[in-house]
Amino acid sequence: MFGSFLLSLALTATARKFALRTGFVSKPASDRFAARIVPLGGGIAIFANLAIIILASAAVVKFLAVPGHLDWLGQSVTVHTAGYLSKIDRLMFILVLVFVLFVLGLWDDKKHLGPFCKLGVQFAVAIAAAYFADIRVEFFIENKIATSLLSAVWIVLIINAFNFLDNMDGLSAGIAVITSSILFTAAALNGQVFIGGLALVFIGTLLGFLAFNFPPAKIFMGDTGSLVVGFFVAVLSLRTTYYNQALSGRWYPVLMPLVVMAVPLYDFISVTLLRICQGKSPFVGDTQHFSHRIKKHGLSDTQTVLTLYLATLCTGLSATFLYQVNLAGAILIFAQTVMILLIIAIFETTVSNDKAAN
Repeated sequence: MFGSFLLSLALTATARKFALRTGFVSKPASDRFAARIVPLGGGIAIFANLAIIILASAAVVKFLAVPGHLDWLGQSVTVHTAGYLSKIDRLMFILVLVFVLFVLGLWDDKKHLGPFCKLGVQFAVAIAAAYFADIRVEFFIENKIATSLLSAVWIVLIINAFNFLDNMDGLSAGIAVITSSILFTAAALNGQVFIGGLALVFIGTLLGFLAFNFPPAKIFMGDTGSLVVGFFVAVLSLRTTYYNQALSGRWYPVLMPLVVMAVPLYDFISVTLLRICQGKSPFVGDTQHFSHRIKKHGLSDTQTVLTLYLATLCTGLSATFLYQVNLAGAILIFAQTVMILLIIAIFETTVSNDKAAN
């Protein structure tokens, strides 16, 4: 994670200079929160960082995994060499899918593609990931086509949830760090070395970017980054939950992603419903996101972002115990999540009433 963080710092700084030099910037607009010109290119750094580390690690293991060559790493590492080698082909396929989303986001940042074109590519990538790379839920249904379709819907939902979250400095990347850290904890507790290592690389990548993106942001990730970030979070949530959490023999641990992603999903669902109720397209950007509505209560950008970080932590931390508790404990965890979201809703309603009174 530390190596990933350092490389991400360097790549993000380089991407920022490149964006300023080439005019690849985000300009103020009516449907954008930022009121200043900010360089894009953070997504390029995020993708490049992930690709470099994944490809480098795969090359090291594949070409040096011969007796004696990796012994200096220690037995605690070399014992997993064979398992890692068995997953390299699948990992390379996932990286190709990430590259497709990266190109899609980069094209959208430059040319502003239509929403249905983006959704079509996202579903194609999600279905490919679920069916061919086994990034899918398998707990309740044994039919591969059905589970692939259900998983593809989840992947596209999370991609767009984090794309929607990219509406304020430091928000999408910070919440991705928190949710991924919680998923890493669950993976570590269950001995998932491969997915845990991938999570650490991802977290380090985001932290390096976040050093430049925390309010006031010096660089944005754009759709180039948010699509990649959302996809990685979706992959971590599926692999962590549905492959080891169900070993307890209980059914409710498979709902862990819903609890961990409660805040991102609340933002996605609430802003979508608001737009539909106002007769607008849910795909057209505006400044009605959860973060914008909270900020209207008088908070600064930093206070707003930290508030949403805290809300995500509150809902996510308890989710790590879902596979350890009985049904009564699970109900309490779900109830706590709902109550946190209700507090948020009440807070927003108070803002609206105050405005109406004035």
